[in-house]
Amino acid sequence: MKKIVPVIITFLFFILFLPFFFRTTQKKNSLYVVCTTSIIADAVHAITDGQMRIKTLMGPGVDPHIYRPRESDVQALSEADLIFYNGLHLEGKMADMFAHMSDRISTCAVADAIPNNSYIESEFEGLYDPHVWHDVTLWSNTVLYIRDALIALDPERTQIYVCNAQNYLDQLTALQRWVEKKIAQIPKSKRELLTAHDAFTYFGRAYGFEVIGLQGISTDAVVSTRGIQSMADHIARKKIKAIFLESSIPSKSIEAVQKAVASRGWHVAIAPELYSDSLGDKSTTASTYCGMIMHNVDVIVDSLS
Repeated sequence: MKKIVPVIITFLFFILFLPFFFRTTQKKNSLYVVCTTSIIADAVHAITDGQMRIKTLMGPGVDPHIYRPRESDVQALSEADLIFYNGLHLEGKMADMFAHMSDRISTCAVADAIPNNSYIESEFEGLYDPHVWHDVTLWSNTVLYIRDALIALDPERTQIYVCNAQNYLDQLTALQRWVEKKIAQIPKSKRELLTAHDAFTYFGRAYGFEVIGLQGISTDAVVSTRGIQSMADHIARKKIKAIFLESSIPSKSIEAVQKAVASRGWHVAIAPELYSDSLGDKSTTASTYCGMIMHNVDVIVDSLS
């Protein structure tokens, strides 16, 4: 009996504590990256190609301007080996959290990869429009920045990240050519993009559109009756064919514009939704960055041509 007791104790020790050692070893061998938006996560997934665990805080249809982190988000961020966020105040007050964590966790604002003279000023003094991803060429700057941050974290897989990043850049180069060719189908006189909020200014500058948003750069702003009437006046006067919904914003304000236009004797169609601040879910063609851009451009061309 005395010989059996140590055996039982040893057996119980392995049963109770082996899972703990397994999880600890697994975590050590599997680096953990947290991304705030699905757009950033798409690039990180493409460059790492399964080499790391990746969590996205804001999934499809989530509006980052008004997002409030949950307790599980704070936990994920605290456990991360590397954090990627957009910056330029897209994530609002979460930026303070990243600054607080940066002394012990590597944090990277991907918008830092873009030359400062390429930023578009916002309606808020001293702040810039954060929606840089709608200009494909501009967004391409972030790929090497992300790649280098991953290499600094995991230098043993440098060659994998270099190769994958180049493949992703090649995709973006091909995407840019496709966008330019597609946009050419719209006469320059008809390139007016009226949306729920002012998320497409970089897109407009890159591809020759006048862009008007019912709300400002942040969806936290209140839609005013005056703003609805002003947009309706503009649409009726110029006989614009379509206005655009956005996947992360309720349709109520755009529907109000449509009714106001009708009262002025003109019908404006509400086009299918654009993806402004997040990718689509897996059931859509917009579940990747390239797919999102192609979806948006297809909708815009079909609605305005």
